[in-house]
Amino acid sequence: MDATVALKWMSIFNDKIQTNKDYLSELDTPIGDGDHGGNMARGMTAVMEKLNAEKFENAADVFKVVAMQLLSKVGGASGPLYGSAFMGMTKSFQTSNSLADAVQAGLEMIEKRGKATVGEKTMVDIWASVLADLQQDQLTVAKVQEYVQASADLKATKGRASYVGDRSIGHIDPGTCSSGYLFEALLEASK
Repeated sequence: MDATVALKWMSIFNDKIQTNKDYLSELDTPIGDGDHGGNMARGMTAVMEKLNAEKFENAADVFKVVAMQLLSKVGGASGPLYGSAFMGMTKSFQTSNSLADAVQAGLEMIEKRGKATVGEKTMVDIWASVLADLQQDQLTVAKVQEYVQASADLKATKGRASYVGDRSIGHIDPGTCSSGYLFEALLEASK
């Protein structure tokens, strides 16, 4: 991935976050703090201000800026988790141009930071599914949306949503939804 595609990806992701920030917070209200949309919108605004102010040689440099802005500007769990994911992707793109390797590195950082595994109703679920599809070159928008919807069927056993136990069932995980926007944006940027 070159810097141009990476910038386009982040720009489309930002548009999706800004457009859907109220929806993301609505998803977060019954099972979290109700601030996921606002936090992500604030973080991505800071990301885009930095990205638009600089020139980039490669994707790794783009994602390093994304990581640092999200770590410093986003509250709650989202900032550390997304920031860690983009830091993992940064390191991967420094040595390889494989998107699947980068997503795998991002997933590993999310798992390490959040101490979560597949099936616990966290971002890990969608990242793991998307990674498997990328490795098979089979990722589609329909699959991404399916993974987001599937989070509603899970009981949260990690993160803020785990506090409501069985009441988390039936609700889409907000971090999974924002990750869905991330991967939809990737597909649009890669066209």
